[in-house]
Amino acid sequence: MTRNVFKTEQPVVLEGYQAVMKASKFGFSLKAIVDEQMADKLDSDRVEGLKWAESKLKNPKRSTLRPEPWEEVSDGVYTIKFSWNEDNKPPIVDTKGTPVTDETIPVYSGSRVKLAFYQKPYILKDGVTYGTSLKLLGVQLVSLNGQAGVDTGDMSTEDVAAIFGSTEGFTAGEPNITPVVEEDNEDTDF
Repeated sequence: MTRNVFKTEQPVVLEGYQAVMKASKFGFSLKAIVDEQMADKLDSDRVEGLKWAESKLKNPKRSTLRPEPWEEVSDGVYTIKFSWNEDNKPPIVDTKGTPVTDETIPVYSGSRVKLAFYQKPYILKDGVTYGTSLKLLGVQLVSLNGQAGVDTGDMSTEDVAAIFGSTEGFTAGEPNITPVVEEDNEDTDF
């Protein structure tokens, strides 16, 4: 079985939660948006991988096929998912080909990257569950999106106050408690 290497010729946009430079508690992960043309290439490549996996199954009649590692999110738009651990971390380079190793670089949703990867068939240890997964060979960072949100853990009280500005209402030094006026409803029968 030959291993076909897929490469995104144009940069693709990362979507959702990313753990590219630094592992989360679930390991490393990357999710990117690709077009229908890439999904079609992956579909045709998947057929060959599934044939190989089916030939290795213990009981093909009772087998369970797992879904594709890509998903259509809107008409002609797909997300592809990758995950890895420290042992098989793909090389990450910048636009000049220089290796990027700084874990603090903000590779978040909205960042643009080029990807090189292949599709690998698998059979789980139960001998009946099979499918294909996508394995990254390398990532090229084209543009970063550092606007993934605000980490309030590093913000001071003044920073938070600057975000909201000043408005009328509750102040810690002078509580402005407004009493609730209850209406007299003697006629009401509960």
